[in-house]
Amino acid sequence: MKSFVPTRIASVALVLSCLTIPACKDDFLVEKPVTTLTTDVYYKTEAGFEDLVRACYPLLRNIHQNRALVLNGTDIFSQTGFSDPKFNTPGINTSPLEQYDVRLNATIPEVQSLWTLLYAEVARTNTAIGRAAEVTTMATALKETRVAEAKFLRALSYFYLVQQWGDIPMPLTETTSPSKEANRVASAEVYKQIIADLLEAEAKLPVTASNIGRATKGAAQFLLARVYLTRGWNFKNSLGGSQGDFDLALQYADKIIDAFPLATAYNQLFPIRSENPLKQYTGAQNDKNAEIVFAVQYNADVLTNKTDPAFAQDAAGGNNLHSVFGGSGEGYPGTKGRTSDYNRHQPFHVTTPAMYRLFDPENDSRYDHNFVEVGYALQNVAGFRPLPTVNPNLRIDIKAGDTVVYFRPWNKPALTLAERGVDYGGRKNYSVVNLDEYGGGYGFINGSAVNVSGFPGDFPMMWKFWQPGIPYGDAFGTFNEAVFRSAEAYLIAAEAIVKGAKGGKLGGAEVYYNRVLDRALVKKGADPRCAKDPENLKSLEAVSYRATAANISIDMILDERARELMGEYNRWFDLKRTGKLVERVKKYNPWAAKSASIKDMHYLRPIPQAEIDLSFPTMKQNEGY
Repeated sequence: MKSFVPTRIASVALVLSCLTIPACKDDFLVEKPVTTLTTDVYYKTEAGFEDLVRACYPLLRNIHQNRALVLNGTDIFSQTGFSDPKFNTPGINTSPLEQYDVRLNATIPEVQSLWTLLYAEVARTNTAIGRAAEVTTMATALKETRVAEAKFLRALSYFYLVQQWGDIPMPLTETTSPSKEANRVASAEVYKQIIADLLEAEAKLPVTASNIGRATKGAAQFLLARVYLTRGWNFKNSLGGSQGDFDLALQYADKIIDAFPLATAYNQLFPIRSENPLKQYTGAQNDKNAEIVFAVQYNADVLTNKTDPAFAQDAAGGNNLHSVFGGSGEGYPGTKGRTSDYNRHQPFHVTTPAMYRLFDPENDSRYDHNFVEVGYALQNVAGFRPLPTVNPNLRIDIKAGDTVVYFRPWNKPALTLAERGVDYGGRKNYSVVNLDEYGGGYGFINGSAVNVSGFPGDFPMMWKFWQPGIPYGDAFGTFNEAVFRSAEAYLIAAEAIVKGAKGGKLGGAEVYYNRVLDRALVKKGADPRCAKDPENLKSLEAVSYRATAANISIDMILDERARELMGEYNRWFDLKRTGKLVERVKKYNPWAAKSASIKDMHYLRPIPQAEIDLSFPTMKQNEGY
């Protein structure tokens, strides 16, 4: 097979050189004879090979910050800027990833960006794997460990690629020159290679890494559990899967469960913070919980302490999870504007209204942790004028620390004037918003402004990953981003058992499921209740989401995955794997339901048009695009 070079990746070897050769530093314009080594010579040394493998890690940041194709247009994340299309106004450009219309095509930047990043990672790992044989001065065991790390990262990249695009080019050797040849390899062959890489990685990787953030035996085992589970579903009979894959998924999930104990509480996995900025937590953070199997590193002890300069997704070089999930405190009455008190929240990934209704707001601690239900004034406001729907002459005084907006839980909406704000003619000096009103503004306006002051924060902020004490901005977070954690292994095991796997160490699927659920409950053993019909925002009918041997199902597991893993890098993959993408997106995503354009072809993404053009005529487009 000839080397395949996706667009903008032909210079990866050059990029690697600048990342790893000692002379490539900030003062590279100063004429200093630091070294006369070429990359070919340097990579044969132990130090050079260590740098080569280390250079495979930074792109994990960029890849996992490209979340649009993984989160948007699913059942739990909706269109940017609004939660419900009934509030759509002229001039709002609804994302094609929500509408699934003709604009979702081979030219959209999200498709090109993720494809480019993943193949850049493939190119780097191929270089490290291929050059290992030339390294003769390194201890064999250490070299084998580093090669295993590269194989794990290559397997992860190909797993993301094959799920998104199906049959794909699969280069396995270093790219040394551009080529227009780009033959797509059958998905079943890609899965064979992924599994081969992971089995080799599992055999050679240590239980504990020499540096925080490196791949370990547990990381390989976790990914094997995901891969076997996915292959077992055997999308359109194209993956080479069989019933035995579910058994293997269960076996590997059990290995993770044995080695990585669940955190005592859900909120221990994320930054510590208070929802009241005036009483904000200022202590140290700890992102190294034993539950976390593998994470993208952002702390000072990272392998490489800066996002890859060749793909500057985040110029600040930090975690951006705090700033991309929508909702904002900047519009609250008593706001100080753009400060770190609420930090920056851009509506790139907005929680669908149905998502709130999947939780029991009283009994499930994840609801309280994930959403900001109360907004506070950060400074005094005298003579504030609520939206004049009832009394245009009304003025109220707001003090710093006062509640200015309260989002009612879905199962206890405000029904009487005593429960509503003065903007509705009620008795509360703050806006009270029911879930079916999300997206319409709070009902408060500033005395000198014409827009609803709550815009664009007219739904609860999704604060799952929010970190206090960092500068205002998009990518200044220092908390590591968990990619694999053992709570998911419990749900992988449950899903595998529902699909027929036998021999689970803990028992039936309901046992694995309930272990994750019980960890989240405020009162252990409680019977949590979610909306029976999450998509019907007016209905208050509820149903238990505790599992039994009789009621556990794939949809129930998908709901629990949504509650536990919301915003983590997996939702589109979950829906694709289980064949539930079209059904659940139509049911729960209001923008997709309005468009009614999603169809079977959308289980695969379009091959980027730039790749089609560069490799014409060998690269063929996916059906329907």
